[in-house]
Amino acid sequence: MTAADGSAAAAAEPASAGTASGAPATAPAEVPGLPTFGEALRVWLKIGLLSFGGPAGQIALLHREVVDDRRWVSDARFLHALNFCTLLPGPEAQQLATYLGWLLHGVKGGIAAGALFVLPGVAVMLGLSILYATLGEVPIVAALFFGLKAAVLVLVIEALLRVARRALKTNEAWALAGAAFLALYAFSVPFPVVVLIAALIGYLAPGHFRAGSHGSAKDGSPAVLDAVLAADPGRPARLAASAWRAGWVAVALWVLPVAALMALGGGVLADVAWFFSKMAVVTVGGAYAVLAYVAQEAVQGYGWLTADQMLVGLGLAETTPGPLILVLQFVGFLAGYGAGGLVLGVLASLLTVWVTFAPCFAFIFLGAPYVERLHNNRALTGALAAVTAAVVGVIANLALWFGLRVLFADVRRVEIGPATLDMPVLGSLDPLALALAALAAACLFGFKIGLLRTLGVTAAAGLVLRMAGL
Repeated sequence: MTAADGSAAAAAEPASAGTASGAPATAPAEVPGLPTFGEALRVWLKIGLLSFGGPAGQIALLHREVVDDRRWVSDARFLHALNFCTLLPGPEAQQLATYLGWLLHGVKGGIAAGALFVLPGVAVMLGLSILYATLGEVPIVAALFFGLKAAVLVLVIEALLRVARRALKTNEAWALAGAAFLALYAFSVPFPVVVLIAALIGYLAPGHFRAGSHGSAKDGSPAVLDAVLAADPGRPARLAASAWRAGWVAVALWVLPVAALMALGGGVLADVAWFFSKMAVVTVGGAYAVLAYVAQEAVQGYGWLTADQMLVGLGLAETTPGPLILVLQFVGFLAGYGAGGLVLGVLASLLTVWVTFAPCFAFIFLGAPYVERLHNNRALTGALAAVTAAVVGVIANLALWFGLRVLFADVRRVEIGPATLDMPVLGSLDPLALALAALAAACLFGFKIGLLRTLGVTAAAGLVLRMAGL
């Protein structure tokens, strides 16, 4: 028996005794064998500070921290959670962090993981929004993030390789991943359609798809959470009741302020609350799925900002920590700033964040307890495993999209028969971006200096190159 097994068994005894005596079973505040809440907080904060690169890079970072480096969660449980989050509206990486935090420490763990995933990016985006509105574009910030984008490109590629290696265990899974990539890249099939078709295929043919297993690490020890659940299988059921309560509280905290603002007679805050609440429930597939609609409504419909300003906001969101959907925070800030100055801009910015992410906590806390019951359902597990395979194609598409725009200044849409492809103009290759990406690859794969140092080296190199006028 491993240490984790022993600790988990010890943790299970009080729960069993409580149940036998007729007292309500409750999850202990700290379960021996699991990381302490303080240890998890430090990891969630680290992830929040380093969550660059959009969903692919963020999912890779989460996997590195909780699966590869610490073995808190197994591959199979991580991918099972990712599959569920992929089906939800909202940023899947932030919701995945919330789900994993809930598995480890209940509602408080989910709130901590989800909030810390977002708050560093919210603070940075708010500061940059204020600087942009008051001073215009800030060259030193752009220079610093220039190097970070190159490093993130390497991180996304690493994520693609790692997730593919673990998720694509059969020829059918490889074929489905390739089909998902082509559907998104070449034919612009809506993301939800790709995911739903993959889920249907996996449900009808579950034996052809399997994504990892609740296996052991190289030393033979199981992931920490799996050892705990093996010894205490009633733990998820005990966590479920508080999760459902928290989910309905999150719904109330989301809906009631919006209703109150609408009842008070409108104004820019009411418009912001209503518009971005609608966005929160239609962003299946992430921010890219609705950015065109947001830009059209915010620029043409409401007149909150110009098309050029929308592009500035997208650039800031792509190169700062946190979900790409934080571009909405920039839009909300400019809406308030234009209507009433700096204070109203800050209020509108924070309101945008609230109505964007409160639904994410509601979706996870209301749905995760049900999803945890599906691990042993063959058809549904097959459906989620097929979604995992499709997600590999999605990550490949995101990696290509991101890589083309990091390395090339000009990317054009080219029609080839029924397909429409993003193709770079070769003459627009940015040699400095290519050099920084090569530097990041050397640091991460060659010298193995770690993610944080790699980001630091490439950020500093980008700053030096830009400040030197290159």
